[in-house]
Amino acid sequence: MAKKDQTYKSALNEQDGVTPPESLSPDSAKTIKANRKKQPSIEDLVSGITSGDISALSRAITMVESTNLAHTKKANEIITACLTYANKSIRIGITGVPGVGKSTFIEAFGIHLTNLGKKVAVLAVDPSSSLSKGSILGDKTRMEDLVKDKNAFIRPSASGDSLGGVARKTRETIILCEAAGFDTIIIETVGVGQSETAVHSMVDFFLLLKLAGAGDELQGIKRGIIEMADAIVINKADGDNIKAAKSAKLEFNRALHLYPEKDSQWSPKVSLCSALKQEGISEVWEMIKDYESTTKANHYFETNRNNQNKFWLLQTIEERLKSNFYNSAKIKNELQSQIDLVESGKTTPFAAAEYLLSL
Repeated sequence: MAKKDQTYKSALNEQDGVTPPESLSPDSAKTIKANRKKQPSIEDLVSGITSGDISALSRAITMVESTNLAHTKKANEIITACLTYANKSIRIGITGVPGVGKSTFIEAFGIHLTNLGKKVAVLAVDPSSSLSKGSILGDKTRMEDLVKDKNAFIRPSASGDSLGGVARKTRETIILCEAAGFDTIIIETVGVGQSETAVHSMVDFFLLLKLAGAGDELQGIKRGIIEMADAIVINKADGDNIKAAKSAKLEFNRALHLYPEKDSQWSPKVSLCSALKQEGISEVWEMIKDYESTTKANHYFETNRNNQNKFWLLQTIEERLKSNFYNSAKIKNELQSQIDLVESGKTTPFAAAEYLLSL
């Protein structure tokens, strides 16, 4: 009996496709492919940034965020060229626990500012997964009205493993945004309780968003957060929550009086707002303007920025030393063997560290 044909055609087999009609001339296709491969020069990017080209700004920020050494070198040159045009903005840090309504507040606040003729850049930091290292980067989705505003620029970035999602790269991005003509820079942090120090070291005004009636009042009394905050804004002060919001405002005002006067000679304020109903937003901006005029008059504004520059100089040195250490060929060869010795109990973590540092 003849054997049956054992060859089967799977539905997964690749079939011959249908050749599409020529809708693009070969010359045009060649030009498009050439332009895709073409990378703009440093001069082109700097020229684009300083003339307000958002595409050039986005490309430069991507280069700043890249870990590629070649990109880092180009990014440093771009930033150096843009320094002349920087430092002409008010930098505002906004933090708060997840769920406090940071994105809704920033959108309402940003739209208020653009209506006043301001150019607003929002550097929104999205939490990264500790497992997949991925990030949703959903801030543009949550700020759907602001993202369509021609006087606003929203740049979501993954936090990575940096403290609270803010690091040297965020600071460099501020410089690029200022060079592009943005006069108000807003930095939204992850809001996980660890980012306050990092964001405070790169902004002029530090705003803490709070909730009432959510057990959040105690958080406001924590010394470190209170000492850094230039203003506490209680969000979602609407509907049935208004009474609780007013009560929370009273509590926060009492807490603020427990602390000594700031070097800025500014007394932190507490205000209520409803970002959803766009109430109390203009009062927040007036408060920030009062702060700016007060600190510029007593020269704290400039002194604070100089101190921040010194801080970031030291931070950059530390980061570079750490990066050079782990990228060293000797360290790469010896690190795992020292880890194995520590795990087997043949050496201590301190002795292993001393040995690796001696290399």
